[in-house]
Amino acid sequence: AIETDRVAHAYLFTGTRGVGKTTMARILSKALNCLDADQPTTQPCGTCESCKAIAEGSDLDVIEIDAASNTGVEHIRELRQNAIYRPARARFKVYIIDEVHMLSVSAFNALLKTLEEPPEHVKFILATTEAGKILPTILSRCQRFDFRNIRIDDIAGQIEFVLKGESAAAEPALVRRVARLAHGSMRDAQTLMDQILSYGGTEVRDETVKEVLDLTDHRILLAIVEACIEGNAAAA
Repeated sequence: AIETDRVAHAYLFTGTRGVGKTTMARILSKALNCLDADQPTTQPCGTCESCKAIAEGSDLDVIEIDAASNTGVEHIRELRQNAIYRPARARFKVYIIDEVHMLSVSAFNALLKTLEEPPEHVKFILATTEAGKILPTILSRCQRFDFRNIRIDDIAGQIEFVLKGESAAAEPALVRRVARLAHGSMRDAQTLMDQILSYGGTEVRDETVKEVLDLTDHRILLAIVEACIEGNAAAA
């Protein structure tokens, strides 16, 4: 879309928590507003003032709103009033609204008016874990992208990268176990690993993982499943 100059005025990023919706929203914002290029680019530099400010969440033209704590219509009305003003230094004023499904019905209706007739210089990126709670009238005005759960191999690779940075070590089987427990969420995997490291130190052991995460030994689970398959109720 960026290469063919067909960027939509509103996007909806949906998927489970921790799969990169807000991160992707920031990357798209950099792509649209990178000052190192003379037009939107698929290769934002990451080093210009705009790219760095977006990464830090301090850019004047990329406004992140947490709908969970700004659910009221007055916040959206304020957004609409400010949207008419052109960006301070970038090409586009980008509004990233996180957990957009938390908005009230009146706030949704106020947002709808802006989505129907958006100024040329404004882009909206809505992010949510529950797209089913968003009004159909809003959905119909957005290009929707469903973010899939992150693969176990990718999560395991990132955990190993984090462990290396922390000068910590863990067996590959333990790393994959934590990756599976994250259920496709990179953020959950990193939180679990951080918890394990803070509890057990830099040498990650099987006992520490079980103790911190309160896990049932997988051998017990396998034995129960086998007993059920065999129809052995007493053993199960």
